[in-house]
Amino acid sequence: MPDLFETFLTSPLGKALAPKVGLPQPVTLRRGRVLPSGGIALASLPGAGLAAEALRLLEIVPVPAVRDDPEARVPDAEGRPKPPRYEERIGALVIDASTLTRIDELEHLRAWLRPAVRGVQPSGRIVLVAPEPESADGVEKRAVFHAVDGLNRSLGKELRHGVTTNLVYVAPGVTAAALTSTLLFLLEGRSAFVDGQSWRVGPADVAATSARALAGLVVVVTGAARGIGARIAEVAARDGAHVVAVDVPQAGEGLAEVANTLRGSALQLDITAPDAAARIAAHVAQTLPGRRLHAIVHNAGITRDKLLANMDESRWAAVLEVNLAAQVRINDALLDAALPGGLADGGRIVGVSSTSGIAGNRGQTNYGASKAGVVGVVRYLAPRLADRGITVNAVAPGFIETDMTAAIPPVSREIFRRTNSLQQGGQPVDVAETIGYFLDPASAGVTGQVIRVCGQNLVGA
Repeated sequence: MPDLFETFLTSPLGKALAPKVGLPQPVTLRRGRVLPSGGIALASLPGAGLAAEALRLLEIVPVPAVRDDPEARVPDAEGRPKPPRYEERIGALVIDASTLTRIDELEHLRAWLRPAVRGVQPSGRIVLVAPEPESADGVEKRAVFHAVDGLNRSLGKELRHGVTTNLVYVAPGVTAAALTSTLLFLLEGRSAFVDGQSWRVGPADVAATSARALAGLVVVVTGAARGIGARIAEVAARDGAHVVAVDVPQAGEGLAEVANTLRGSALQLDITAPDAAARIAAHVAQTLPGRRLHAIVHNAGITRDKLLANMDESRWAAVLEVNLAAQVRINDALLDAALPGGLADGGRIVGVSSTSGIAGNRGQTNYGASKAGVVGVVRYLAPRLADRGITVNAVAPGFIETDMTAAIPPVSREIFRRTNSLQQGGQPVDVAETIGYFLDPASAGVTGQVIRVCGQNLVGA
């Protein structure tokens, strides 16, 4: 429910005053499995065809990209050269720079991006595709591949009206099919609150993504009774999964409602219990005989905020136990290939980190430590599970509108909402959709990644 401060900002007087004090009305973001209404423009460097083929597999017919070339500029009424522009606003621009090698080739990106900055419709998308820096075999290539990241992050802070930009690094050997899940996620409304980010797609033998990508697969979601966990469960079920919703017994009523609504199953469980993993696996084996887990999403978490000077051992231990130690134990047990109902080869482990674990946050030393630890789990397990086809990734939410953030004092809450490139708080579904992208079997080439769902938070971005 909106508080008095938020109600004032959305009133006629508030709408008039807010821009004068630097609080313009945020754009309503396009969300869900919805492509932009405008055309999707494609620009490719010479020899680059990866994005074009991925769009073809997605049955998306691109429109030509407009380019700012000096010879194409025409004088305005005052005789000044005016750059070319799109006749109609486009919904997205995809730039395939996967053959990029030289510094001077970055001019191509500037030339395509300049008309797009004003030519993309509200809640539109810019997607850059470039070679991963680790594949560079010379200093100029390495510098150029990193330069695209700086361009992407800076551009995100210039774009307005809910337009986002993101960079996809592709490893050598990546096929168009392996890129489809990432490209579709970024073009659709599912990526509404992912902005100014970059991550890697590696080679994978997969079919192109589909809307019901999780059909017939089993997904466990912890902390599923409400909030972000409930939204994760909903997205997984929408995409076809049988969801096992897990939460503590105290949340049993809400848990049952989520599971029943999604036609999944509920498991009342304290994840810190020594036998938590065994009980999860047994539930899967008994409820769905002969099936194994496709994925476990470690969403359950708690906060016990205090300045470190006031942090006692109980607050410290409780957060580290729920947010980190329990995940490590559960993963270790479910990875036993002989365990009935355990994690299948080709499966998914997804953790929930936080921008507090990346950039830090005052009064959250315990929480920040636990969420940074989740990143460590991802980095360690991803390469070690690659031979089983199991991917390990995490999301790092920023300011998300939940019951927890609703308890923040109104003025502070509004500041937190506004300190990102999209100038608003994210929704629980934004976190859920990014996790849904990780769960997609077509995302098999995405592992060891931590994607920030923060609207490009301006602190620690």
